Amino acid sequence: MKSQVSIVRCPDYSRQEVERAVKSSFDLLGGINKFIRKDCRVLIKPNLLSAAAAEKGVTTHPEVVRAVVKMAQDAGGKVIIGDGPSVWMGVAADLEEVFKKTGMREIADEMKIKLVDFNNPRWHGSFPLTRHLDTVDTLISLPKFKTHNLTILTGAIKNLFGLVPGTYKTELHKRYLQAGDFCRMLVDIYKETPPALSIVDAVVAMEGEGPGSSGSLRHLGLILASRDAVALDSVLALLMGLKPEQILTTKEAARRKLGESDVRSIEIIGEDLKSLKIKPFILPATSALMKVAQPFLDIAKNFIKFCPQVNKKKCNLCGGCLTVCPAAAISIKFEAILIDYKKCFSCFCCQEACPQGAIRIKKSLLSKLVGL
Repeated sequence: MKSQVSIVRCPDYSRQEVERAVKSSFDLLGGINKFIRKDCRVLIKPNLLSAAAAEKGVTTHPEVVRAVVKMAQDAGGKVIIGDGPSVWMGVAADLEEVFKKTGMREIADEMKIKLVDFNNPRWHGSFPLTRHLDTVDTLISLPKFKTHNLTILTGAIKNLFGLVPGTYKTELHKRYLQAGDFCRMLVDIYKETPPALSIVDAVVAMEGEGPGSSGSLRHLGLILASRDAVALDSVLALLMGLKPEQILTTKEAARRKLGESDVRSIEIIGEDLKSLKIKPFILPATSALMKVAQPFLDIAKNFIKFCPQVNKKKCNLCGGCLTVCPAAAISIKFEAILIDYKKCFSCFCCQEACPQGAIRIKKSLLSKLVGL
């Protein structure tokens, strides 16, 4: 049987349109009762990367979260919402700020549900995941469709990295330095706890230097959903103008037979993919590495580099990049942000966290010479 991915048009974030699109997404995949039954305990996990307002396009829009919560409650589900934002380093006040700015606090108060933090892990193999997974029957993931300088795409599989407590994300970035290793770790997490359903907020997507405020917003007017996160990310790759196997998380998950990446084995229901006529995405600068043959990259990897660089005109010295840098490579001296490139391993956490979009990508000389 083919993996199904639903595509539903949703022109804007008005409550009526989002509720219609989310309901259609459930209906196309068999109805809400296939996923949530009476008294079912449900964890809804949006992408809450940082304390950013909805219009910034950095996080899952609150109207998408609200619509899913409403459907889950109408089906008799008992809902909680949670995430482990990258900018939260174990400080509860920061997490509450994320909930407020992203609109989650308003939803929780209005719909009388609990917001949970993920700073209560249980070890799953070589990494900890939130213990709340042990207290629920169903996980529903709500990714935001964005580009990503490390993984190219942040979608259904990447969204599950938020199940890792914020403080330990730093350790995983240190342990898995290369993009390939990091993507394999993300697939480990997906294998451990695949969601019952992933619903992607692609009403407004992000291209360019995502996934934070350095990226550029792009209106797509779509909601996508699937039980199979691999198939879902494969369709997102196609929408970007890429082949599914060019996304390392998708390639690795398909290799392990955790989902379907072959378009011939994916049934797209709802809108026809070709009729959408979406122009290819502007990709992050680091995507240029996809053009380099692996043998050459293995030899020249110490010279073909992409590193973060601070735009001093945009930087307001807020210090957010210092807080999240897992390599402790960033400091403030003489009223300027300094990056120690001997320590930096190009995880781009600083770029994700910068609220001013003040961190861009710097190419090494060899990268420029070979046309990357």
